[in-house]
Amino acid sequence: MSKQPQPISPGKNFFAGGFGGVCLVFAGHPLDTIKVRLQTQPKPSPGQVPLYTGTFDCFRKTFVKEGVRGLYKGMAAPIIGVTPMFAVCFFGFGLGKKLQQKHPEDVLTYPQLFAAGMLSGVFTTAIMAPGERIKCLLQIQSASGEVKYAGPMDCVKQLYRESGIRGVYKGTALTLMRDVPASGMYFMTYEWLKNILTPEGRSPSELSVPSILFAGGMAGIFNWAVAIPPDVLKSRFQTAPEGKYPNGFRDVLRELLREEGVASLYKGFTAVMLRAFPANAACFLGFEVAMKFLNWAAPNL
Repeated sequence: MSKQPQPISPGKNFFAGGFGGVCLVFAGHPLDTIKVRLQTQPKPSPGQVPLYTGTFDCFRKTFVKEGVRGLYKGMAAPIIGVTPMFAVCFFGFGLGKKLQQKHPEDVLTYPQLFAAGMLSGVFTTAIMAPGERIKCLLQIQSASGEVKYAGPMDCVKQLYRESGIRGVYKGTALTLMRDVPASGMYFMTYEWLKNILTPEGRSPSELSVPSILFAGGMAGIFNWAVAIPPDVLKSRFQTAPEGKYPNGFRDVLRELLREEGVASLYKGFTAVMLRAFPANAACFLGFEVAMKFLNWAAPNL
């Protein structure tokens, strides 16, 4: 069971979550670029060497060819998208917790925390689905060399022109399948580890920085362990040419399993896990620091 000293404030969660999101992008974007390039690289023809043999090879080639800027390609879209998204995500978690409390000092069980986390996943998908589609399209065009979109706004305009709002929101069901259970896992793991790491008789809000970094980093790893298979399907589906998968993700899943087997559902695993720890450790540390500041600056909000 978790102790909650301060009444839950979804409003404060919103601002602190936004700050956490900015910290996450700075810490994690280079590995995100590598993850998408690995997941979408073309299948080599027989006798040909794949474009990237693995995470470190992809990192080296990107760095040598494009420098640090290559690793931070397409970061404007996540910063603009991630800040409100994490704000909404932490707001959804705060709201989910508040809705399950009968009294402000009620302590929530772990299944309740999981449910609150799942609610935050529903909230974020509305913002997340189009942002992810644009991010994937921009990241693979720099790898494939043909420039179709000048930037995020141009990408939205072209998608909207080609297939209306559905084109922009392509892959929403997969984003939900990825984010709803993964967000439940994310927040529940974080709260669980915070409680384990809290010394007897102390409050989780007094945790040391290394403990917060560890709990946040592990929460990220648990989150992605649940999220990778739907994420691979989503990257494939969102970057596929129009009409390639008429039955949606079922077709993507069938093709992947037929051509490359179950292991292909864990494509980009190393890049994801390497990124998950530092990025989410940075995110939760940013969140906790911002939360402390807000509790000090506006105790009654």
